[in-house]
Amino acid sequence: MLKAKILFVGPCESGKTVLANFLTESSDITEYSPTQGVRFESCWPALMKDAHGVVIVFNADIPSHRKEMEMWYSCFVQQPSLQDTQCMLIAHHKPGSGDDKGSLSLSPPLNKLKLVHSNLEDDPEEIRMEFIKYLKSIINSMSESRDREEMSIMT
Repeated sequence: MLKAKILFVGPCESGKTVLANFLTESSDITEYSPTQGVRFESCWPALMKDAHGVVIVFNADIPSHRKEMEMWYSCFVQQPSLQDTQCMLIAHHKPGSGDDKGSLSLSPPLNKLKLVHSNLEDDPEEIRMEFIKYLKSIINSMSESRDREEMSIMT
């Protein structure tokens, strides 16, 4: 069985934990509680080690989050030399904030990444299905890589 290490990264209060808990069908979190353990950049190299994919989550309603996206992409996708197909952007809309999908434009290189809007209040299954598609692509890539490695050993 293949195991994939997928990182959920992004600005504070963007919805990373809520989304991760929802996607893994963990318990619901009713109030905000910051995830303290990963707030320090000195931890990032250890977190990135052996990562197969990165999900960058941001609150689409906060302009400063959009400005931070290039930094998250640079640190967690470009520097460890992951492919763009290993990255997924989630524009998370908190309950009651609306779901304004049309007004979000991202600058290069972010505009070529898979972007999914998330609103767990209005359409929770859409984000689950998009994440499953993303996860399947990661697993397929891992499987192909493993097969290539096994073939190179045998030849």
